Amino acid sequence: MDSTDLGNLWDRVFGTQPAPEQWLVVVTGTLALIAVVPNPLWRLSRNAITIAHEGGHGLVALLTGRQLTGIRLHSDTSGLTVSRGKPTGMGMILTAAAGYTAAPLLGLGGAALLVDGRITLLLWVATALLAVMLVMIRNVYGALAVVLTGSAFLLVSWLASAAVQSLFAYTAVWFLLLGGVRPAFELQSKRRYGGAPDSDADQLSRLTDVPAALWLFLFHAVSLCSLIGGGRWLLGL
Repeated sequence: MDSTDLGNLWDRVFGTQPAPEQWLVVVTGTLALIAVVPNPLWRLSRNAITIAHEGGHGLVALLTGRQLTGIRLHSDTSGLTVSRGKPTGMGMILTAAAGYTAAPLLGLGGAALLVDGRITLLLWVATALLAVMLVMIRNVYGALAVVLTGSAFLLVSWLASAAVQSLFAYTAVWFLLLGGVRPAFELQSKRRYGGAPDSDADQLSRLTDVPAALWLFLFHAVSLCSLIGGGRWLLGL
């Protein structure tokens, strides 16, 4: 690859692309909402939120100096991230708190890139993150889920027209913002009936002596604020 090709690639990835018309932004948000609200579709699309959830645990574990030993994703949309290190302290607290906040914060960051016109960059960053995550996957279903998701981003970023890239990226970001809200409500419902005794909120409660309900409130606050802020950016409000 010569310097001209490298320059073209740089411009393609780090250049700006025009945003879709506002009515198309609304359409992409509607498509994402359809993937989140009906239970039959959510049972499938929730796999992508689980990827973000477990990826959040894994990334923060590494950033706080813990040793990430593996990530598993299961067909029931549950997941497990295992890391080694001090069983208490700030590193463990941040790692445990990263799961339910990962998808909405990724959506908020994605919205910031989109309003800046960095559509192709967003697709390439998502592909890179999924490629790194794939290295740590420790089961076949998880590997398949990550490969399929990463392939979709890679193919769209490399082969699709600017218009298709834009619609795909906006739909993906809307999905992270909208889909990031529902898991906290699902966890709240499970805990109300005595389920999920070892949830992230309960683990955080044991680590910090702060009631699990307050950690659940934090998950709600992050997801809803991200949705409101990211949604306003995407809609140009």
